[in-house]
Amino acid sequence: MRNERRDDLCAGDALWLLALSLTVAACAGTAAQSGGGAPAPAAPTAVAAARTTAAPSEGVAVAPGGVLLDTVRAGRFDNGKMWTFEFPPVEYLRETYGFAPDQNWFRQARLGALRIPSCSASFVSPHGLVLTNHHCGRESVTEVTRAGERLLDEGFYARSLAEERRVDEFYADQLIDLVDVTDEVDRALAGTPQESRAEKRDSILESIEERIAREHGGDDAGIVVEMISLYNGGRYSAYVFRRHPDVRLVAAPELQIGFFGGDPDNFTYPRYNLDFSVFRVYDQDGTPLETAEYFPWSPTGVAENDVVFVIGNPGSTSRLQTVAQLDFRREVQDRMLLQFIRSRLAVLREFLRENPGHEQAEDIRNDIFSLSNSEKAYAGIVAGLHDPVIMARRRDSERQFREAIAGRPELREQYGDLIDRLAELQVEKRSVVPAFASFLAMTNPDFESATLRRALLAYQLLTLRQRGAPEPVLEGLRAELVSVGDIPAALDEALIQARFEDFVQNYGRDSDIAQAVLQGRSAEVAAAVVRANSVLVDSARTAAALVANTLTMSDAGLRVVTGYLPRFSAFQQALSRISPEEDETAALLGRARFEIYGTAVPPDATFSLRLADGVVSGYEYNGTIAPYKTTFHGLYDRYASFDAREEWALPQRWLSPPASFDRSTPLNFASTADIIGGNSGSPVVNRDLQLVGLIFDGNIESLSGDYIYLVDRPRAVAVDARAILEALDDIYDADRIVLEVTTGTLAADEAEADRIRAGR
Repeated sequence: MRNERRDDLCAGDALWLLALSLTVAACAGTAAQSGGGAPAPAAPTAVAAARTTAAPSEGVAVAPGGVLLDTVRAGRFDNGKMWTFEFPPVEYLRETYGFAPDQNWFRQARLGALRIPSCSASFVSPHGLVLTNHHCGRESVTEVTRAGERLLDEGFYARSLAEERRVDEFYADQLIDLVDVTDEVDRALAGTPQESRAEKRDSILESIEERIAREHGGDDAGIVVEMISLYNGGRYSAYVFRRHPDVRLVAAPELQIGFFGGDPDNFTYPRYNLDFSVFRVYDQDGTPLETAEYFPWSPTGVAENDVVFVIGNPGSTSRLQTVAQLDFRREVQDRMLLQFIRSRLAVLREFLRENPGHEQAEDIRNDIFSLSNSEKAYAGIVAGLHDPVIMARRRDSERQFREAIAGRPELREQYGDLIDRLAELQVEKRSVVPAFASFLAMTNPDFESATLRRALLAYQLLTLRQRGAPEPVLEGLRAELVSVGDIPAALDEALIQARFEDFVQNYGRDSDIAQAVLQGRSAEVAAAVVRANSVLVDSARTAAALVANTLTMSDAGLRVVTGYLPRFSAFQQALSRISPEEDETAALLGRARFEIYGTAVPPDATFSLRLADGVVSGYEYNGTIAPYKTTFHGLYDRYASFDAREEWALPQRWLSPPASFDRSTPLNFASTADIIGGNSGSPVVNRDLQLVGLIFDGNIESLSGDYIYLVDRPRAVAVDARAILEALDDIYDADRIVLEVTTGTLAADEAEADRIRAGR
């Protein structure tokens, strides 16, 4: 589903992070199947992989539909098709599609793709023009909006180069080199005891990162090096990026057309969205970047059964997790994440309903969009974890993995007990189950009270000062404390109340934590008391208290921290013991998996560049068939059929398009490409590396893609490149962009583009 932020939680990262910060993002994945060209035999679907019988034997587990669960088998591509550029799948592509790209093809694909904050993007002209999703650029649209403008609702188009608006703290990373450093890391770690490996490995990777950055020119050359762990630490690569920090907004449609259908469509099958935005990268001298590596616009687009390739940065998957880890996610982690998301969504929506014209309304709207997409993602993930056939496939995959380890004595000795140890660790984590739900996102600026965030920092400051911490440490905490921004008072109080309700719901009203925090009051009254009696309720009063040295542990906000601290500390201590061992055990299993399967099984997603192949295809949908494409005709039909209801309303300029506008133009299309959150904005290209579409979402059936890659109904959904061009040309009169992406010609302004297109 739509993804604006780095996907940090979907792959089951170290769980203590959940207590401190929740980076919500869409964990949308899709399935893939062989097809087009010279198709290979498809892997069995979840149901087809099992035998059925009308009269199962007594005691045999049967799933809905009569599937005998003990006969379910894992599919060939259950771990997905997110191929890395270190190990390009040349033989697989040749066998499957009769297509054998050479090294130059992969180089062009790599250099044409970009990674932007939380999303993917690509160059689409030789003059630094960048294409990504509207929802990936939505916060940028808000940022560059000037007084009196409503760019999020009315759209934006820079009619000249001079009018393109620079976005602060935005950048585009281009992957210019990859260096496999696995052997170097292994040599440096040789003989290190397990309890010390994680810390030493971090030091080794940091040293390698610094060296490789220097070798490529360092900061002066705009070089950023990121160490990428593959196969849970079975392999290590240094990804060398050239960072382009001068990025300017060129065009973005209205929010309503970029998110047409709202949540009703988004939570099933979004298929009428013009979800795109256009940026431009500028060089150090302030001129448009000239680049030979870009994806030219396809003149013909796609047709059903065409082979396509998605080149992007999938955030994270957990397809290598064990069944025990997935069980814990189903029963604890992801269930509680979903509970948290729904709670905070309710708070934000209620505030916006009561304060629609608030000056921070647009930022809160963006937060609601993010949380809403996360709600969709985690609802689908949890539903899939309850699917008995999916879990049976995962159990069969684990069975095969165990047997492969057991069949090789040298692997059995080193890795034979690791899966069982991971299961034991999941049992140990269950001892702190209430804390998982109670301490989520406590430092996240979007979903936590600013007062309580300040209180936690203030507690650390006062405690460290009492212990005689060095002044630079204290000064850093003071700076962090005063940097916490203000949020509307009513919203802050509602978020305090929500946190208190978490404590009551998860520990009980009579628990020590509820009694210490609420002092016998209701959550609502206790929140009001904190707001009325703490100097931490706004940044100005906080700064004044620090200057006057009047902030003490008796402050109402700090008393909340001292009330929950015993439980919070116990939670941190438990996970600080469990999480490192879990991570190290998973890394060893990743190494075992690589030794057994090699590169035939792609590693989990790591928000690093991947190539995913797929086929343009519809699917069975609600008892009928969803076609592989939609057109603008369908967009207008939904507008009319729903009587212009809010979710399906159209912006004013779309209500009377020019006669030249072709409503039969394909708008969205579906494919079997393997995607997940982070792929938003990924280019979809054909065999000739021509742009045919832009990934923006997945259908509801794709959400189990976090932990398994299926081949029947999940679909990746893309904006058709032809729709973007048609809208730019006839709806937005953006001749400057149309000229550039169709001919490569850079026009300084709209008038010059008009003259060139008219042949004058």
